[in-house]
Amino acid sequence: MTRRALVYGAPLFLAGCAVQQMPPGSGMNGAGQVADPRYESIYGAIDSEPFPVEAIDLTQVAPQFLRQEVVYRSHESPGTVIVDPNDRFLYLIQGGDRALRYGVGVGRVEAFNFRGEARIGRKAEWPRWTPTPDMIAREPERYGPYSGGMAGGEGNPLGARALYLYKDGRDTHYRLHGTIEPWAIGTKVSSGCVRLMNQDIIDLYQRVPVGAKVIVLPAQASGADEASEPPGSPGGPGYPPEGPGYPPEGPGYPPQGFGYPQYF
Repeated sequence: MTRRALVYGAPLFLAGCAVQQMPPGSGMNGAGQVADPRYESIYGAIDSEPFPVEAIDLTQVAPQFLRQEVVYRSHESPGTVIVDPNDRFLYLIQGGDRALRYGVGVGRVEAFNFRGEARIGRKAEWPRWTPTPDMIAREPERYGPYSGGMAGGEGNPLGARALYLYKDGRDTHYRLHGTIEPWAIGTKVSSGCVRLMNQDIIDLYQRVPVGAKVIVLPAQASGADEASEPPGSPGGPGYPPEGPGYPPEGPGYPPQGFGYPQYF
């Protein structure tokens, strides 16, 4: 199954289903460009939550991973969530060949990634985080101390919201959740869960009900992360584009209505 958009206090290693820390400004997700200034309000600080949601430093996130409406052809019904781990995007189908696209971080090892179809079995605000038995078995010194869980709140690796994936009525232990490492969006960093910036998971949480269908496309098999990066994407060959005419500018650019952000 292939669906492609038609557009080009707690230790940080606990990045909820995540096991890797990347320092700000590492540039591993192709960041460094200055995003459209209208995104400053979308990704600004939120002071209406029980815990602080800090503003995103937009220079740490590549522009294609910011929330936007895009052309996306799919036979799935509106309200379906499709995760593309190869391009690091999550799509919320809107109908009429349109989708809301969010940048995500995904599993750093293909075997850690859920694939296939699931349903949102439950939702939680400021969720409690508990490492899975497999995570504890793999790295007991790192995750063992948290076997009893960590209360939701500032510093919790699941961030501000979590959507829990269920299959055949059973918890898969995979989640769509927030993150305390926004600079990791667009990279392979987690143990299989799908992370979004807190502002984005709050937005998605409001739009997606319990019972919604979620499809996670297969990840590419690769012996090295860089080998699995699609051409033209951060970390892959041909990124960022170079040469005459890039970036485009002048009358009519950026275009409206074809993969260009519509602001929410």
